[in-house]
Amino acid sequence: MPDIAELERALSGLADRIATLRDDPGPQAALQGLEEAEELVRAALTELARSRRRKDGGSQREQKLLRQVFRSLPVPVIIMDTGGTVRRINNETTRLLGSPAGYLIGRAFPLLIDVSSRAAFRQRFTSVLHGEESASFQTRLAHQGRAHTVRLVLSRLRMPGEPQEMIAAVALPTEVQLPEPAAPAGSSPDEPAIMAAARRHELLSRLTRLLLDEESLREPVALLRTARLLAAETADWVIADVLRDGVARRATVIAPSDQPVGRLQRVVEETPPRLAPVVERVLTTESGIVHEMLSDESLLGGDVLQQMRAGSLLSVPIRTDDEVRGVLTLVRLRDRPPFGLADLGLLEEIGLHLGLAMQAQHGFQRRAQAAETLQTGVLPRTLPDVPGFEIGAVYHPGSGMRAIGGEFYDVFPVKSGWGFVIGSAAGRGEEAAAVTAMVRNGLRVLSVWENDPGEALRKINDALVAQRTGLFVMAAAGFVRGRKIRLASAGHHPAALLQAGGGVRFSEGGGVPLGFEEGSVPATEEITLAAGETLVLYSDGLVGSQSPAGETYGEGRLTEVLARCAGQPPGAVVKAVEEDHRAFSGTHAVDEITLLTLRRAR
Repeated sequence: MPDIAELERALSGLADRIATLRDDPGPQAALQGLEEAEELVRAALTELARSRRRKDGGSQREQKLLRQVFRSLPVPVIIMDTGGTVRRINNETTRLLGSPAGYLIGRAFPLLIDVSSRAAFRQRFTSVLHGEESASFQTRLAHQGRAHTVRLVLSRLRMPGEPQEMIAAVALPTEVQLPEPAAPAGSSPDEPAIMAAARRHELLSRLTRLLLDEESLREPVALLRTARLLAAETADWVIADVLRDGVARRATVIAPSDQPVGRLQRVVEETPPRLAPVVERVLTTESGIVHEMLSDESLLGGDVLQQMRAGSLLSVPIRTDDEVRGVLTLVRLRDRPPFGLADLGLLEEIGLHLGLAMQAQHGFQRRAQAAETLQTGVLPRTLPDVPGFEIGAVYHPGSGMRAIGGEFYDVFPVKSGWGFVIGSAAGRGEEAAAVTAMVRNGLRVLSVWENDPGEALRKINDALVAQRTGLFVMAAAGFVRGRKIRLASAGHHPAALLQAGGGVRFSEGGGVPLGFEEGSVPATEEITLAAGETLVLYSDGLVGSQSPAGETYGEGRLTEVLARCAGQPPGAVVKAVEEDHRAFSGTHAVDEITLLTLRRAR
């Protein structure tokens, strides 16, 4: 066995020889001396082990010299712990892989090995841990766009100052690859990198389309849709935990569809997130984490990862700019490429998209509940029975994204008769609904004292102006006494009168919208309904809607539909107009639609 001085002289001579061989373009010349290098490395490792067994631990000079020998060895040497994590590397390893020691130390060494050879690595790594002196096999090391075919020699050793055994990996090249020249300016990047980036971009685009879909806002499906997409495209297991009242609760678990994992899936679903260290860590740090090679199989609690046969894991927060709303955890099995830093960056972006979608969904549902509450004050639950008349009405919130609307109608008793009103505020949201409720309820109150709907609307107009709501309301109101109808219009569309013989004529309409200016007087007129005639009031959402081709529905088309409904009851008239408008609009989003019909019984 050579001593330290002999090792130093041999190392110096070998380094000079390898420097000469690197200048020789012939691969055969470059491969000469590898057996000599291996023997030298083995001798150095043996001397390292011998130095630890000495009673005094060896002199400081010898330890420093041995460290220098390790750093200067002309072949790559990697020191790993028993979990396969890189603990030390020498200068030649840095040169081979193209990354500084600070980047490689602490990473899982198997991630540097070609995927097809990782099982062979684990087998030989385990055999060395269990007492075999050494093991070797051929594989490829890949990192930073470089690939090297090497014979990897694994040996067990004890290192000075380390309480646990270590594994040394010596990478002896079996082929020489000259560095590729730098790509010229303007040339295309590496095709695999382009494809990987394109797949990540496509995944993010598909997710964005899912989250912006109206149903994802109207119903609580954003989380489930995201989990299914990720399970189909990039992971074997997808687990989503959400915070409710400050406590993480398991919300969604997607398991591999091609494996009989029903029992295991139930175990994962029933495991509290607080028992999963990785979930707790993400919630605490509010940042994502990737385990490219799993060395701790308790990250999801118990032995769940072991039962999954998990190879790598990635966990990111579901968050907005202001708060964390949950944790999204993805698992890949051992036979798939592991998650990397690029996957972590993509999933952190997805976690942000999902968090914002869940925030929007929560806000939308809150507003929808407010809309339902407010609309109970502007839409009657049932229509009353008006002696001598038949009544039909319908309200549609529209096919666009649902929101609190400004349209309303009502039928109510007045002195010696009945009253009705239809209208719409020039706006949407809670404020519009509040203003329409003011108009509807104000008309009901004033009708106790006022015999003319025009006078009642005039007072409501002045009240809106005084309140400075900033919104105006188009409305038409009528008081029915006998067969006569006193009709008042404040900027509303004229009412249509469907005669028994099929003719259609329109009222005068007109007037100034409510809340526009103080002192405005609505336009009023009196209409006498003959037996079988129907008064039809409609909103701007009907006649102002457009087809996919950009055509406007208008009063002309409404007239044609009404003419075909002569002699039919109000409910049939309403249904005919609905069906015609649906056929006209097709898939084009439409605004709110309100119809109110009164037919004098025969």
